[in-house]
Formats: sequence, structure tokens, C-alpha cells
Amino acid sequence: MHLPGVMTDPITPANLESTAHVVQVALSPVFLLSGIATLLNVFGARLARVADQAEHVSGLLAGAGDAERVRLGARLDRLHRRSLALDAAVFLAALGGVATCGAVLTLFVGALRDATVATLLFGLFGAAILCTLCALVAFGFEMLLASRTVRDRVSERRARAGIPAES
Repeated sequence: MHLPGVMTDPITPANLESTAHVVQVALSPVFLLSGIATLLNVFGARLARVADQAEHVSGLLAGAGDAERVRLGARLDRLHRRSLALDAAVFLAALGGVATCGAVLTLFVGALRDATVATLLFGLFGAAILCTLCALVAFGFEMLLASRTVRDRVSERRARAGIPAES
């Protein structure tokens, strides 16, 4: 006897595996978006720091002598390069987020239309990964610029204080 509305299909390993796959597919973009959001937060904080430093250096230019102006100008140039690297990182991470959202939308549209959209899904998810990777490279470049600036400042302060440079 079959009662309407009562599920009579037993849970089989195949059904369980299929359900687990659907959950995995649905969660992957969520984790990627969470990671991208965290990256954007880090990039934004670093960009704010660069902007604050540029503001400070620009304020020092007004009362600086010629030699100091050259040094401050070089520092502003480094800050400008850092801001460009961070701009690229932010743009690429945001583009990775957009591609991830596009991949999720493709999953839903594919499920609703019951159509094969694997090529589009693969392209969007691949674009999300590629953009995120490029954002990390741009961020790494900015970090190298920042660490070089720190080393230069330490060397400069040591020289002003008459402390010999470390080998």
C-alpha cells in the first residue's frame, strides 16, 4: 500500500552520495567568497595605511629643505607604487568575487532549467580562482614594497643616529 505524500524510497548509498555532492558543490563558492571578503578587508586596511602615510609625507613636504624634499619625494613614489599594487589586488579580488557569484548563479540557473552549463560554470569558477590568485600576487608585490620601505627607514635612522649598518 502506498500513501500519498509519504516517502517510500529508502536512503541508498547512491542517494546519499548524490546529496553529499550537491552540498559540496553548494558550499565551495561560499567558502571562496568568505576568503575573498577577508582578502578585501586586508587590502582595504593596507590601502588606508598607505593613504595615511602619503598624507603625512605630503604634509612634511611643505617645510622640507631640498635634500629632504628629494627623500620625501622618493617615499611618495614608493607609496604610490604600493597603492597601485593594492588597487590591482582589490580589483582582482572583487572580480574573483563577481566570477564566483556568476558561478553560483550558473549553478542555480542550470538546476532550474535542467540544462548542461558545465562549460560556463567551469569558466566562471576558473576566473574566480585566477583573479584571486592574481590578487594575491599583487598583494605580495605590495608587501615586498612595504618591507623594503621599512628596511630603508631603519637604515636611514641608524645612519642619522651614527649607528653602523648591520651586515
